[in-house]
Amino acid sequence: MPAAPQVLSDAVVPLFVVLAAALAVALATWSSRSVRYISNHRVGVVEKLWSRAGSVPSGLIALRGEAGFQPDVLRGGLHVFRPFQFRIHSLPLVTIPQGQIGYVFARDGSPLPPTQTLARTPEAADFGDVRSFLVNGGQRGPQRRILREGTYAINLAQFVVITAVGVYGLALERSDQATLDEMMTVIAGRGGFEPVVITGHDDVLGVVTIHDGASLDPGEIIAPTVGEDPADPTTYHNSFQEPERFLAAGGRRGRQLQVIVEGTYYLNRLFATVELVQKAVVEVGTVGVVVSYTGDAGTDLSGDAYGHGELVERGERGVWAQPLLPGKYAFNTYAGKVVMVPTTNFILKWQAAATGSHKFDENLSEVDLITKDAFEPSLPLSVVVHIDYRKAPLVVQRFGDVKRLVEQTLDPMVSAYFKNVAQTRTLIQLLQDRAEIQDQSSVEMRGRFDRYNLELQEVLIGTPTEGRGGSKARGDPDPAAVAPGRDGAGRDVQPATGRCRPGARAARGRGARPAASKHHGIRAVDRDPGQSWQGRPRPGAAAVRADPGPRRGRGRKGPPARSR
Repeated sequence: MPAAPQVLSDAVVPLFVVLAAALAVALATWSSRSVRYISNHRVGVVEKLWSRAGSVPSGLIALRGEAGFQPDVLRGGLHVFRPFQFRIHSLPLVTIPQGQIGYVFARDGSPLPPTQTLARTPEAADFGDVRSFLVNGGQRGPQRRILREGTYAINLAQFVVITAVGVYGLALERSDQATLDEMMTVIAGRGGFEPVVITGHDDVLGVVTIHDGASLDPGEIIAPTVGEDPADPTTYHNSFQEPERFLAAGGRRGRQLQVIVEGTYYLNRLFATVELVQKAVVEVGTVGVVVSYTGDAGTDLSGDAYGHGELVERGERGVWAQPLLPGKYAFNTYAGKVVMVPTTNFILKWQAAATGSHKFDENLSEVDLITKDAFEPSLPLSVVVHIDYRKAPLVVQRFGDVKRLVEQTLDPMVSAYFKNVAQTRTLIQLLQDRAEIQDQSSVEMRGRFDRYNLELQEVLIGTPTEGRGGSKARGDPDPAAVAPGRDGAGRDVQPATGRCRPGARAARGRGARPAASKHHGIRAVDRDPGQSWQGRPRPGAAAVRADPGPRRGRGRKGPPARSR
């Protein structure tokens, strides 16, 4: 019996030795970093601590086995290394959510030249192969190429990926974090983590501004369109979604003439920003005359007889000879403007209280006239005008827009015409001959309108009304200049009726009774019969006695007054 415990103790001792040896080996392996397990949802970034090849001569990534960060990453599994030579950094896979964009910042590569904003990404390399990226001339800094949705195994020592949910990268220095936070703020401010989506019901288009590439030539304000041909895969940039192809096609930085319309666009917002503007909508009954700010200098199409400017072909700088017909147009409003010109008949009203829907006549008012008999009525009138759509560019080239044509040309022309007509007729004749004047003016002014590329359809004359200051004959005293209680001749008057005050001595002579007449609301102000309309004594007029004295009247008692 005593032999059994001896046998058990002999078996336990070797077991403890084995366990101790295993523990010692495990401790040695852990401390020497020779074995490392990487989970399948992470990557291992390898950092070599020492090497016979020495340190990296320049840059960050060791491409020839030097000490430093190695270009290749470790995927999931158990990995064995030479003891005490490597350090493994376990980092998560980069995940870009559905419908979002990731931005890449490279820590190593060729330096950017002074004229370049974003780093060029080699066509034959991607961000999953650091060695290929560096060997093919990849540049350090923010990259032109973006990451679409998906999961990527990226060396986060070389690349830092900025997404809407956070920043993926191996922290090296505190200064790196400040730079990355600034980039993230800029991108988020431009809405850069989501694609540009333009829907059809909004009737908008996108004006693109490029922030990289060669500068515009002096005198240019809009970059010309490049890379439009889908048949050329080296230059077709697919609406600015391929920055390298855009620049290969000769694209310039700045606001672009080419616009983007309905659709979804994955754009690098550090490379291109988008401003949404309304489309040019030409309604039925109007045409759009284009004034282009960009393009080549074209040949004048207006002819030698037209000396008010040049008309050019579409796409050239200046006023286009062919207007835009009714419809919707993806027109870049930074490259020009569209002036709407009505092609249906429109009415211009010389009436202060009436304005058409087009607002061309909002600053027009009745025409102030002076008749032959010195009355000053105001004449309301309306003019029906038509503009031929083929002549609309001539109107815009000459006047700028229709409202300026109305206010600077038609208003003084029409007013002068009817002022001349009024001076040849009395007020009664002006009222009686309204139909004749209306027909005659339509005929005579049609030629004048034609000289301005306009078609006069009809002239409609209203009934003259009291002038804006009160219609009065010229030479009548200004009511504001008469002292309170006195009329124009210095007589005492009652403020309300204008009659002589009771007991006041009249300064008028016999037959000098004030007269008032009305012609359709036009009132002639009382005047002394010894005065002309201009206030001068009439030839042969009898002098008015200064003080005729009391006269015999009905019911007066006593002897008649003795004349002096």
